Amino acid sequence: MKNKKSEKKKENIKDGLRAPKGMHDILPSEWPWYEKIYSVVNELADFYNFSRIETPILERAELFERGVGTDTDIVGKEMYFVKGRNGDKLVLRPEMTAPVARAYIEHHLGRSASLQKFFYKGSAFRHERPQLGRFRQFNQAGFEVIGGSNDPIYDAEVILIFQRLLEKLKIKNIVLKVNSIGCKVCRPIYKKQLLSYYKDKKLCPDCQKRIKINPLRLLDCKNENCVKLKASAPNFLDKLCAACTSHLKGVFEYLDELKIPYMVDNALVRGLDYYSRTVFEFFTEGAGADVGALPAGGRYDYLIEMLGGRMTPAVGGAAGIERLIAVMKAQDVEQPRRSAKKVFVMHVGEMAKKKSLNILEKLRSAGISATEALGRDSLKSQMRLADREGVKLALIFGQKEIFENSIIVRDLETHLQESVPMDTIVEEVKKRLARKNK
Repeated sequence: MKNKKSEKKKENIKDGLRAPKGMHDILPSEWPWYEKIYSVVNELADFYNFSRIETPILERAELFERGVGTDTDIVGKEMYFVKGRNGDKLVLRPEMTAPVARAYIEHHLGRSASLQKFFYKGSAFRHERPQLGRFRQFNQAGFEVIGGSNDPIYDAEVILIFQRLLEKLKIKNIVLKVNSIGCKVCRPIYKKQLLSYYKDKKLCPDCQKRIKINPLRLLDCKNENCVKLKASAPNFLDKLCAACTSHLKGVFEYLDELKIPYMVDNALVRGLDYYSRTVFEFFTEGAGADVGALPAGGRYDYLIEMLGGRMTPAVGGAAGIERLIAVMKAQDVEQPRRSAKKVFVMHVGEMAKKKSLNILEKLRSAGISATEALGRDSLKSQMRLADREGVKLALIFGQKEIFENSIIVRDLETHLQESVPMDTIVEEVKKRLARKNK
């Protein structure tokens, strides 16, 4: 009886030490995927002249209530609250655009240049149902253009960057959907027509709330009956004012010039209140993981003003890293590999093991990438590991080499080896690697 209680207690402890539901560890085997994506993001940011910005994981809840909207799913259902000691209502950031806008206002970033381009990489948190490519803690990479004019060229540039991101990650069957949700002039008119259409229609419980607060969200519902109703809803594109029509036309012209294929989806509205005019989402169709939108975003000309700043044009978007990885795996994209180490330092005996770190430091200081297996005493097992990792040269160091102040350099491709003076090891390694790279 005592043993059963003890086993049950151990099980409970084990269960309690698991990662929280919807959170996940990024294990060493997964990091090559993340590093590949971040490498491409860095490359695109550098080419298109975006500067990195990083905001705190904790923000005041008011930031998202005012910017994202109190009646959105994110603010109404999905935020993680943290109680501050002085009574501050803090949350783990559920998205990244509002914090970037807050930083733009707080640090007067518009003073140094009228147009600012930012990119970011980081974690966000939403308490939603975990599923493929969707976690409660997830990582995002995004690009934001704030200030200047509301020129459609910036909408096209942000879309272009995400198109190139997907292409460089070798993601296939890309579909880009674009729409305009108008401005303060034409959106209220469309909302009235939408309300008139949905009057007396049978809606799901969520849409019964949405119709009273933000009727545009009715077009975002995934309920089967609501999806059918959406098919006959008024077309927003027919109700756009002249300025919004001209802006959208400009976006299309730039996309056509860039030869980026797109489809117009007049039901695309996005789920955040700060969007205006252009909204876009990338998907994959056919073979691949069904994870929903990949990169997505749009224009948010009113957000800075909503947060207490001046009216400031802005456009941007973000991509969920875990969603990108899920699609890459589903489409059998080859797993990225770490760059192979060029030299493997091997030891034979305890004294050689102690001196191996100094050899590694010499190589590191000279800019030569090297690896080791200091936890393994068998030379055979070290050789197997070097062979598996595709290392070009092995440096073998034992008791005899310590006495002679030398080291064995072994070519793992030709299996030829020779002993060289320890003092010349860096020059010898560089010379042999240069010969192999010819």
